[in-house]
Amino acid sequence: MTLSSMVVSRDWQEVSVLECILGSLHMDVAVEHEPQRALARIAKSKIDALIVDCDLKGSSQFLQQLSRVDKRSNTVPLVIMGGPHCNRSLDNTGALFAFAKPISVEQAVRTLSAARSMILDGRLRYHRAGLEVPVWVSSRGQQAEGQLVNLSQGGMQIHTDDAIEAAKPLQVSFDLPGTRSSLKAQAEVVWTDKQGNVGIRFVKIPPRQQRTLRLWMAQQYFAN
Repeated sequence: MTLSSMVVSRDWQEVSVLECILGSLHMDVAVEHEPQRALARIAKSKIDALIVDCDLKGSSQFLQQLSRVDKRSNTVPLVIMGGPHCNRSLDNTGALFAFAKPISVEQAVRTLSAARSMILDGRLRYHRAGLEVPVWVSSRGQQAEGQLVNLSQGGMQIHTDDAIEAAKPLQVSFDLPGTRSSLKAQAEVVWTDKQGNVGIRFVKIPPRQQRTLRLWMAQQYFAN
């Protein structure tokens, strides 16, 4: 799955450099040279990363308005480029990264790579993969069997006809499709309903199995 980015700038020389770097990071690039047009576009569509040239006329007002757009919470991270004065006002913009013009390719690659990693970490943390595999839930010697409905890095939803005591600590185990080992985690119930659905949060997963889960989730995410 390709990530999206928007560059708000009239500096075409710098824009061309950014387009090359973002393309190499597998990020689609949209370019807007009018701040108000960029704002309207952000309000209507999902933009993963926003890069704003603070030397652009109207950029200060644009950044202020940006914080009031509902979609802004889904547009991260905000990267600022411009002259040295931009860095001094970084805290007021909500930006997470900044680099100066003229753009240093090495610095821009480093900055935008870090931004991309942050986007992916956030997406993978909350991404849920739907799958149907058996899952076993044990608590103080009692074991229940169910069917895994969906899975994330932080927990899962299962369906079971067996009774599970929500107040007790649990251990869950299941096989990830395509892996050779079972995943085992200490867990707790966070919600249940009358149809046998149970929401479970992972409390502790061994580090090696956590890495296996993260890799598997990333593979499912980019396969979609």
